[in-house]
Amino acid sequence: MRRQKLISKTAVITLLIVAACAAHADDGLWIDPRIESLPTDKLGPFVKTSDGGILAIDTSASYVSHDHGQTWSPGRPLFSDPQNFQVSNERALFRTRDGAIIAAFMNLTERHWTWSDELGDAPDARLPTCVMRSLDEGKTWQDIRKLHDDWSGAVRDMIQTTDGRVIFTAMKMQHNPGRHAVLTYSSTDDGKSWTASNLIDLGGAGHHGGVTEPTLTELADGRVWMLIRTNWGEFWSAYSHDGGRFWRTIQPSGIAASSAPGLVKRLSSGRLLLVWNRPFPNGQSEWPLSGGDNRWSATPVSNHREELSIAFSEDDGKTWTQPAMIAHRHHTLASGSARWVAYPYVFEASPGELWITTMQGGLRVKLREADFVNTKPE
Repeated sequence: MRRQKLISKTAVITLLIVAACAAHADDGLWIDPRIESLPTDKLGPFVKTSDGGILAIDTSASYVSHDHGQTWSPGRPLFSDPQNFQVSNERALFRTRDGAIIAAFMNLTERHWTWSDELGDAPDARLPTCVMRSLDEGKTWQDIRKLHDDWSGAVRDMIQTTDGRVIFTAMKMQHNPGRHAVLTYSSTDDGKSWTASNLIDLGGAGHHGGVTEPTLTELADGRVWMLIRTNWGEFWSAYSHDGGRFWRTIQPSGIAASSAPGLVKRLSSGRLLLVWNRPFPNGQSEWPLSGGDNRWSATPVSNHREELSIAFSEDDGKTWTQPAMIAHRHHTLASGSARWVAYPYVFEASPGELWITTMQGGLRVKLREADFVNTKPE
């Protein structure tokens, strides 16, 4: 497999299949012709049920498909008191090895945003992080916990380590000046109770300042690796040697990235998959910058989200395949919303079959891992 450090250069990817490019003319979306559209408009994350189904949730209900996403059951309410809870689009959903299904989310019912440009802060902002679990394949939910009241920009990812610890990523807004910091919560009892890690606060200022929206995976050496969105042109890495209880090594990752979250996932093949927005359009080396005024952020940053890329690693993120742009939105939607294709979720529906959905831009596609990596013949 040909490899390179992702930040070493902005690669010009020669698309030999340009003439065969697939375009969704109605929404300005181009997708790589090796990719197929999903038969569903459901947004990830997804999990498998014990009977082979696929479970999804939305703001208030759960759904199950038994035909690979072609059709879905009627929505089953998540909450007995729906007036008190509304699940965010930025959420994590995970099935543990013992069969518990855990959902972590921000409770939109309690959302209160108070940003003031004059103060450079949102002193009374509130968007609580909550978690709950199901022990009956998503039919009912229990052990609902509010873990903190602080404004949480997004909950993005959840994993289970080799020793059974469940970890998910979270955020807490900091003040004076307003900025964001990240942490994780971990559980040793299949999601019944949770413990917070140390807070990673790397400074910054602005309503999108600081560090935000991490993803995480366990490495072969037992460390847990967290990959964090920043406004510094690349992801930053944090490493835990104790299952996410404490994050000790925090440093630049060397992976060039827009100010947008990525998603790293361990595949059944053993490879790592990274899905993310690079800082510049494919083959280019610049993009208009946002921020720099302590409102968006303290430093100017690329907010390029018009293209979504993937790369694979066989050595736990030390090196990666050349990035492949899998989707590009080339004009603003008729609704007037931005041209973004961002906030990805990844679901391995079967070994090597990867579903990728995005919260921004409505991407719903599936691809074969083998079509994007050089596999050895059997």
